[in-house]
Amino acid sequence: MPPTLASLVQHSALKLTVRAGEDRLDTPVRWAHVSELADPVPYMEGGELLLITGMKLDAEDPEATRRYVRRLVRAGVVGLGFAVGVTYDETPQALVEAAREEGLPLLEVPRRTPFLAISKEVSAAIAADQYRSVTAGFEAQRELTRAALAEGPPAVVAKLAAHVNGWAALYDTSGAVLAAAPEWAARRAARLTADVERLRERSAPASAVVGGTDDRVELQSLGTGRRVRGALAVGTGAPLGTAERYAVHSAVALLTLTTERSRSLQAAEQRLGAAVLRMLLSGQPDHARAVAGDLYGTLLDAPFRLLVAEPAGERDPGAEPALPALAEALEAAAAHAGEAVLTVPESEERLVVLAGDGGAVVSACDAYAEQEAEEAEAFIGLSAPAGPVAAASAYKQAEQALSVARRRGRALVEHEELAAGSVLPLLADDAVRAFADGLLRALREHDATGRGDLVASLRAWLSRHGQWDAAAADLGVHRHTLRYRMRRVEEILGRSLDDPDVRMELWLALKTTAGESAGK
Repeated sequence: MPPTLASLVQHSALKLTVRAGEDRLDTPVRWAHVSELADPVPYMEGGELLLITGMKLDAEDPEATRRYVRRLVRAGVVGLGFAVGVTYDETPQALVEAAREEGLPLLEVPRRTPFLAISKEVSAAIAADQYRSVTAGFEAQRELTRAALAEGPPAVVAKLAAHVNGWAALYDTSGAVLAAAPEWAARRAARLTADVERLRERSAPASAVVGGTDDRVELQSLGTGRRVRGALAVGTGAPLGTAERYAVHSAVALLTLTTERSRSLQAAEQRLGAAVLRMLLSGQPDHARAVAGDLYGTLLDAPFRLLVAEPAGERDPGAEPALPALAEALEAAAAHAGEAVLTVPESEERLVVLAGDGGAVVSACDAYAEQEAEEAEAFIGLSAPAGPVAAASAYKQAEQALSVARRRGRALVEHEELAAGSVLPLLADDAVRAFADGLLRALREHDATGRGDLVASLRAWLSRHGQWDAAAADLGVHRHTLRYRMRRVEEILGRSLDDPDVRMELWLALKTTAGESAGK
């Protein structure tokens, strides 16, 4: 604890007497300063014990004394030491009354106690307090280091909370709470997600103070580069002291080191993951399982999904790349759920992820698609559930789904959607429509002259699989009329309707342009 007015009064060698402000003696003293100026306020910083003899003070004038004391209080002076037996034989009553009115502690200093003795005592007490704080800080650093080496980040957070007599929480890059201490702090920490996200937007190192006086929270960024890799929250009921500040700085350094070390390990895991993925795609599931070992082994023991993602297009030079941000979000979701995930950046333009079917990563993809519904920064194709033997097929499925996602401008497309739906929406492409228009143009031009209804007749005949009577009945014409029209179709197109490929192309052309035909 720093020196207080009470500790100075209790010092037997100083023999100080309290003349006013008895109820404020627990106020800390930052320094002891001697000044006989009529107005010493310009030279005060606040927190000082001012020592005077009253040489320039008209202490017998109540109004002048009151103005003097009032200025000291407004400047943050915490106490006034008045030496008797020098200018005045005793402490002037006007000064005592003014000090009582303003609530300023007034200490009477006997003649035999030099001001220097008081200054030395304050200086020695401040130095001792700083030494205790530094010693406590070093001890906290040792404890935090042992915790980091033995048990990891959660133990560091728990030790830090104990040292600051408050609570602490660790966040990942997405703002999710990874660890909190005590246990009740997890709910309090979760309410700061928005503040952590704002901290992420600033270059590291960054810090912020949030909350009120009862729950003051300091946020510190983690990471050695410009990009924030996580955050540490420390909640206390008051501003941190020197020892607590040492503990926080030590925790930030240790957690940053852990984060950067984790990223190095993550890079090594990515290289291993890339090898596992190549083995799976080349049809070597047994080798892939052997190489994966315990790291990804559980992921290959249950149905998984393959995800392929690509950026949506050119990004703003100042914006964060879409794929690294997506990878971090998916990895954070897996870590939070305690699931394994294999993330492989094939290039700056493609990300491949292997994750458990129905797990947190697939849910995170759905959440991403909802968030990016209006304008996606990345397109994602998701395969159907598969096992190690079918990994190559799952990769093709994910690529096909990605192609559709890009064509439709959707953030996420699952391959199961394509299998369960119709093929026609997949043909919503300018090139396909142009082909359909070109194939049917001659028939429409013929119909426009009023010489028949070849397009409608062709649609009816194809829909009835070439059954003349049924198609003619649908059209309300004789079957011989329908036969004549189909011969005219063959003559105009120069193609035989006996060819199944021709019938297929004509049917797809009719379905592709069905909306346009209905509107004409």
